[in-house]
Amino acid sequence: MNKELINALDLLEKEKDISKEVLFEAIENSLLTACKNHFGKTENMKVTVDRETGDYHVYVEKVVVDEVMDNVTEISKEDAREVDAKAVLGDTVKIEISSKDFGRIATTSAKNVILQKIREEERKSLYQIFSEKEKDVVTGIVQRINGKNISIDLGKVDAVLTEKEQVPTESFKPTERIKLYIVKVEETSKGPSIKVSRTHKNLVKRLFENEVAEIQDGVVEIKAISREPGQRTKMAVHSNNPDVDPIGACVGVNGERVNAVVAELYGEKIDIIKWEDNDALFVENSLSPATVQYVEVDLDEKKALVVVPDDQLSLAIGREGQNAKLAAKLTNYKIDIKSESQAQEAGIEYRTEYEDEEYYDEDEEYYDENSEEYDEYEDSESSVEEDE
Repeated sequence: MNKELINALDLLEKEKDISKEVLFEAIENSLLTACKNHFGKTENMKVTVDRETGDYHVYVEKVVVDEVMDNVTEISKEDAREVDAKAVLGDTVKIEISSKDFGRIATTSAKNVILQKIREEERKSLYQIFSEKEKDVVTGIVQRINGKNISIDLGKVDAVLTEKEQVPTESFKPTERIKLYIVKVEETSKGPSIKVSRTHKNLVKRLFENEVAEIQDGVVEIKAISREPGQRTKMAVHSNNPDVDPIGACVGVNGERVNAVVAELYGEKIDIIKWEDNDALFVENSLSPATVQYVEVDLDEKKALVVVPDDQLSLAIGREGQNAKLAAKLTNYKIDIKSESQAQEAGIEYRTEYEDEEYYDEDEEYYDENSEEYDEYEDSESSVEEDE
């Protein structure tokens, strides 16, 4: 071994991201393996590799004895003094072994051990790299279409986008660059196994996190998200700063931010709504763009009754129930939507928000029927009638 080895290890460390020290240790172990194959024992053998020059030394430690019974572990005093002139009985001397003593088979064995270690460390390195990207978005290049599966190049490793994780409305061509959500990374004997998805709801979440600076800064939070892949996504957002509009931040100037995400999702529609602590308000918001007149929630049963104007019923439910379904997933409520007419037919009593509050019109005064002001108002009306 020489400087060429050092250069090779430097290159491996750079390209494969494998520690050079790990490779040195693998080489030392491989030489010990070669010794075992040649001599049958390695307990008294040592290997050292110079980290600067690449030169290696393999030596065996032998005990100085009067009569040699084991050539592998013992040495006579006469032979020992050829190595160390001061050697005496009972001393341990180190005798260097030339690599040619290993033979061709032993050398090949050592080489295979090194190559195996390199592959092993490369697999570990790749697993470490991609395990850190688990639950995140990466860019991949479409390589080829294998039946219903798509082979994706992620740079240092390939992944398969299975039919289940594909959006039915999307189609790709080889060399096309696409965004993928890494669902899970597992370590295998053949390297990391990476499960990727285009249908996962967190793909949308991560795309917004990458696109919106306020989310990156923690000012705006994505509190909940529901998705029908390829069709529509509903996302509830909240601002930790009263001066920052969470919806506006996600939409961006002239829709720049949301349009960038929509483009990555090949035209999927995205509804961004305001998240509320109040469950009733949150359910109301979740049915956007429909107008809601009344919401009643059962906190224990996680059920919500919603009343909408007659002309808003189809909008609230959505095509094939999509809007209502996404709202239910978003809020984690089972939502029963009724029009005003349906609510009246069912005998459902409810009061709109303005009927619960006192307010004044420019032309007429309105009072709460249970208030003292209302009683006075009624008395005054009666007096007028009597006077007439």
